[in-house]
Amino acid sequence: MIDPTPNESEAMSVGGQQGGEYLESIGKSDLTTLTVTEWDRFIDAVVTGYCDHLRELAAKDRTRLDGMSPEVPF
Repeated sequence: MIDPTPNESEAMSVGGQQGGEYLESIGKSDLTTLTVTEWDRFIDAVVTGYCDHLRELAAKDRTRLDGMSPEVPF
């Protein structure tokens, strides 16, 4: 990713942590030793962690922005 936003950078860290937790849970760290099923689950953990966290951050941003904007009177 070229020039990730702060939210994207944070979400990448969270996704990476989720992937690392999965690898720890199966006792592997060498990606070349993963079975196809383990690889799929690893990628799922990384992508899901990234996407879920990015949505959480977007919701916080939306709430903050909505609180800053006065309502239009018409």
